[in-house]
Amino acid sequence: MTDAILSERRHLINLAYRLLGSLAEAEDAVQEAYARWYALSRPQQDAIVSPGAWLTTVTSRICLDVLGSARARRERYVGEWLPEPLPDPAEGNTADPADRVTLDESVGMAFLVALEAMTPAQRVALILHDVFHYSFAEIAQITGRTPAACRELASSARRRVRASPPPAGLAVRQAELVRDFKQAWEAQDITALVGLLDPTATFTADGGGLVTTTLHPIEGGEQIARFVIAVATGISGGFTILERTVNGQPGLLIQNDGVTASVYAFDIADDRITRIWAVRNPEKLRPWTD
Repeated sequence: MTDAILSERRHLINLAYRLLGSLAEAEDAVQEAYARWYALSRPQQDAIVSPGAWLTTVTSRICLDVLGSARARRERYVGEWLPEPLPDPAEGNTADPADRVTLDESVGMAFLVALEAMTPAQRVALILHDVFHYSFAEIAQITGRTPAACRELASSARRRVRASPPPAGLAVRQAELVRDFKQAWEAQDITALVGLLDPTATFTADGGGLVTTTLHPIEGGEQIARFVIAVATGISGGFTILERTVNGQPGLLIQNDGVTASVYAFDIADDRITRIWAVRNPEKLRPWTD
C-alpha cells in the first residue's frame, strides 16, 4: 500500500504545478494531501477503493483553496506575478525524478499566464479535463458542482487560451529566434533586436519586490530592445546569457558572475517575438540554481 501511495507523487506534482503555477506551492499542496492520508486510521484507508483517486481529489481541493487565497496575496504582490519557470531535467537539473514536472504544451509559459486570468474553478475544470482527461462527472465530485457546470467552466476557460495547436516547426523557429535574440543582445545591437520583436510585443518581468526590475509591462519592440540593452549595460561583473529550455520551450538563462539572475521565456507569432516573460524573483529560481 505504501509503495502504491508514494508512486502517485509525480502525478500529483504534475497536477498541482499546472493548477498553481508554482512548484513550491505544488510541493506544499501534495505534502498536505499526503499528511491527510496518513492522518486516516488504517480502517479508513482500507475503505478507500482507489487511494490514487482520493489523493487526486484532495490535492485538487487543496489547490482550489490555495488559488482562492492567492488572488488576495497577488493583489499585494510587488509588480507583476508570473508562474515559476521550470528547467529541462536533461539540462542539468538534479531534482528527484519523482518530483519532476512533465514538460509539454500544458506548462508553456503562455498557457500558464492565460490560466492566471481564470477563476479557480475554471482553471481546475480545464486542467483536469483537457490535460489529465478526467470526466466531468469526476470533476464534479472534486469541485462540488454539477457535471454540466464543470463542462461550462472548462468551455469558458478554453476560450481564454489558444484554440488551435501551434503549427509544425514552431519550436524550431522559436529556437532560432531566441538564439538570434541572444546574439543581438550580447552584441548590444538594438537594430537587430527591434527586427526580431513584433512592434506590439510585450515584456513582463517578475521581481517580487526582491530585486530591481520594471514593475509594469513594457510595450513596443523598440522600447523592449532599449530596455534589455540597458539591463546588460547596467550590470557590473560577468553577464552571461545561456540558451535553455524553459517550461518545455526555447528560452534564456541570465547569469551574473555565474549566479542565476533571471530566466526568460518567449512567445512568437508570424515569425516575430511577441511576448517575453522575465522571472527575476530569486524565490522562483530555486530549480535553476545549484
